[in-house]
Amino acid sequence: MALKATIFKANLQLSDMDRGVYGEHALTIARHPSENDERMMLRVLAFALNVPADDHKGRLEFAKSLWDTDEPDLWQLDLTGQLLHWIDVGQPDDRRLMKAHGRADRVSVYSANSSTPIWWSGIENKLTRAPRLAVWQIDAEQSQALAALAERSMQLQVSVQDGTVYLSTEKGSVEITPKALKLPS
Repeated sequence: MALKATIFKANLQLSDMDRGVYGEHALTIARHPSENDERMMLRVLAFALNVPADDHKGRLEFAKSLWDTDEPDLWQLDLTGQLLHWIDVGQPDDRRLMKAHGRADRVSVYSANSSTPIWWSGIENKLTRAPRLAVWQIDAEQSQALAALAERSMQLQVSVQDGTVYLSTEKGSVEITPKALKLPS
């Protein structure tokens, strides 16, 4: 018998002073049986850092990346179905990123593994033809502290100011400072 996803619910209150984005988002997150709390919470963090101010150009949504390898972890499709933003969590290979770059207006990657510098040095030169790609490193300790906040039902407060993310729940809080490895040119 196949294992089913575990459903998590999060009420995310966002104050992103850097982008001028504020709002409340009711999230339903399907956690694949092979996914851990750290990776799931990184997807939630990626959502908070990329959610648009409004839905006029389409919504940012969780995709089925672990069920369907042709989909990212999150994506924003416009009202016509055009892929605006492809977001992956982890350490995708250069072929996947170049394919995503050909399909989407923007591509973002969030990696929190302690081996991120090794992974990035191995593919960085292969991605010079990807001007719309952004790659972010999350410190492994910060990512693990974020994972400790995971609950089946969460009230998340996320504030972003001067490049630092402050995330808190009833269980505690964590400060995350994403490091840009590559920014769009």
